[in-house]
Amino acid sequence: MDPKDMMVVDANAEALGIPKSSLMENAGRSIAESIIEKFEPCKVVIYAGNGGNGGDGFVAARYLLEKGYEVVIYFLGSITSIRSFETKLNWECINNISNYNTSINIYEIKDSSQLKNTDSGVVVDAILGTGTRGSLREPVVSAVDIINISDAKVFAVDIPTGLDPLSGKVNGTAVKADFTITFHKPKTGLLKADSEYIGSLEVYDIGIPIEAEIFTGPGDILRLIKRSEKSHKGQNGRVLIVGGSQNYSGAPAFAGLSALRSGVDLSVIACPENVASSIRAYSPDLIVKSLSTSYIQFEDSSDILQMSESVDSIVMGCGIGTKEETGLVLNEIIEKIQLPMVLDADALKVVDNKVVAQSNNNIVLTPHKAEFSAFFDIDLPSEFQKKIEIVKQTAKHFGCTILVKGSVDIVSNGEIVKLNSTGNPGMTVGGTGDVLAGLVGGLMAGGHTAFEAAYIGAYINGAAGNLAESDYGYNFLASDILKYIPLIFMDND
Repeated sequence: MDPKDMMVVDANAEALGIPKSSLMENAGRSIAESIIEKFEPCKVVIYAGNGGNGGDGFVAARYLLEKGYEVVIYFLGSITSIRSFETKLNWECINNISNYNTSINIYEIKDSSQLKNTDSGVVVDAILGTGTRGSLREPVVSAVDIINISDAKVFAVDIPTGLDPLSGKVNGTAVKADFTITFHKPKTGLLKADSEYIGSLEVYDIGIPIEAEIFTGPGDILRLIKRSEKSHKGQNGRVLIVGGSQNYSGAPAFAGLSALRSGVDLSVIACPENVASSIRAYSPDLIVKSLSTSYIQFEDSSDILQMSESVDSIVMGCGIGTKEETGLVLNEIIEKIQLPMVLDADALKVVDNKVVAQSNNNIVLTPHKAEFSAFFDIDLPSEFQKKIEIVKQTAKHFGCTILVKGSVDIVSNGEIVKLNSTGNPGMTVGGTGDVLAGLVGGLMAGGHTAFEAAYIGAYINGAAGNLAESDYGYNFLASDILKYIPLIFMDND
């Protein structure tokens, strides 16, 4: 599990009703239990930072005091630098205890000259956690040096300070732990690092339920790729929407607009000539390219192939109709264009599934239950766990990502399954699937993998729908959802 994964599940656990303070309490208790299990009451020196790791250390100090240990805390920071509510709460708690308990001494370290060599049986490294990057600075460097020359047994909290939590590499110096106490699951860097830094690795369950990993939640918004402040037009993605037919102009417009709402710079719609004016009328933000008169035909292939050369992803099927000739054109596009793709709505009625299976593209299919059964010629059972397994097996067999829409969306790339429960009955209104397709295409154009784009897109679409429902009841439109998408993205700011 990489550091971002851990941030995501923490936030999703909180959304499920498990407070961060509970997770910190369990983490701190785990540290203390590991020490108590190995050592009789002795002097324990805790080096604590101002983040979540420091908070874990403050909690551990409280449990150690209860068991008769003498505790010294070196706090490498200041009260004003504590950003975490839970860390601040536990800092105040341990400080209050120190006013009455002579077995604990706390020192606020502003400068490395205030640090002293450690004289204790146990040292706890609770300085920096998995969210840190780059080289260490003072007074942390001096603290690490003191820890490493100590004769004490060293316990690192979550990850040794100075060790890159993703790569396991050391940039300069890092704590060399005898024991590393990590939580929920081992971090990627711990599995890659040299054993001299990790020592014995212990993984503790701190109460994060499996649902925080399987179900999407607000934590998944943290995965969104942020726009560079130095970016220029086109650098944040361009999406091509291939859709529309004589009777359907709204579907490709919704997809194009939601792609823009996902953060891409340009959304181009390739559609039949007789609906081009209608699509342009939806918004001047859309670039509309006219093709054949009433539906997409063989003669349009070369134009679509040319347009694909200047985009980063393609969304096909929204309102495109079910002409056999259109299906053959879409098959050709899948075969010839090497870009991430979304196949939605009518595309699932006219595309040959063998073409999908043979493609090396990152393809996302977004069927509802009936479309899944028709496209793959596989019936989905009503029993939910069996349905999940069939979706996963099908995605693996066809080498694609499948997003089966329902009251609980099922998303799988053949290896992993994610479930999404955002959304409400009001989203049965026409157009919400087109909004979803555009979102997924936009996220892929912005750099997300097909799988990540699919489940994050499902979450955002449903969450925006929930905001629309809170204002309109179930009487909202797909166009209303478009207005709320940016509010969900703002949770990543």
